[in-house]
Amino acid sequence: MIRSMTAYASVERATPWGTLSAEMRAVNHRYLELSLRAPEELRAAEPAVRDKVAQRLQRGKVELGLRFRANAGGEMALNTDMLDRLGHMAIEAHKRFPQLKVEFAQLLQFPGVLQRGEVDPTALQAETLLAVDELLSAFTEARQREGEKLAALMIERLDAMEAQLAQMRAWLPEIRQTLEQRLRDKLSALREAADNGRLEQELVLGLSKIDVDEELDRLGVHIAEARRVLKLSEPVGRRLDFLMQEFNREANTLGSKSIDARTTQVAVELKVLIEQLREQVQNIE
Repeated sequence: MIRSMTAYASVERATPWGTLSAEMRAVNHRYLELSLRAPEELRAAEPAVRDKVAQRLQRGKVELGLRFRANAGGEMALNTDMLDRLGHMAIEAHKRFPQLKVEFAQLLQFPGVLQRGEVDPTALQAETLLAVDELLSAFTEARQREGEKLAALMIERLDAMEAQLAQMRAWLPEIRQTLEQRLRDKLSALREAADNGRLEQELVLGLSKIDVDEELDRLGVHIAEARRVLKLSEPVGRRLDFLMQEFNREANTLGSKSIDARTTQVAVELKVLIEQLREQVQNIE
């Protein structure tokens, strides 16, 4: 299953201290290039995050953004010892000043009565890595969905190439017969000036220049290999890049050997299809 290099995914994860959110987007790139943005609270997790991305992705210019939204007010706890002392002081003060009233809410405002829970950096880092795992899974699934579409487009082009090759093979016997007769007619006019051995050599040389069976066979082999590669589960973008070079080489040779309008048309159509394939390959991881 091939994967596209272009995709987008985002996730959110609740923690005891707040909400972690992560988003990732990628575009085509020859190698893996990661741009990571993270707030100060999550900086400690950055090396581990980079390692996780490198383990799951092979190619693409990737942007990964991490955010942390702390809970409103954070976790709070009562300092019961201090509250007891303040309550005792309030009772003693009331004995001396009966008109004095102390509200419970006022006691809560005294420094140290309400204690805010602090973020556990180690636990927050672990939560961050779990969020990144979720993000990478969602991102990989998005790449696979896009890859399925690319594979379908590429198979259409491969089918069209095979049809062109089959058409050319069907035309070749007629084209060769026509060329052979043309060469014999030209050489027969020169028989007085050349011996029969030389004439036969010229005929063989002329026919060999348009012998394209080898190119057609190699193109068929490359098409079969492309179909096989498209079924692999590993990243195949670089392998397909190489195959596109081989496709172009054979198509160019085919065009250079053409001596008939029909074979020229096939060579041009093949190059168009190969270029369309190459454009799709640029999107594959």
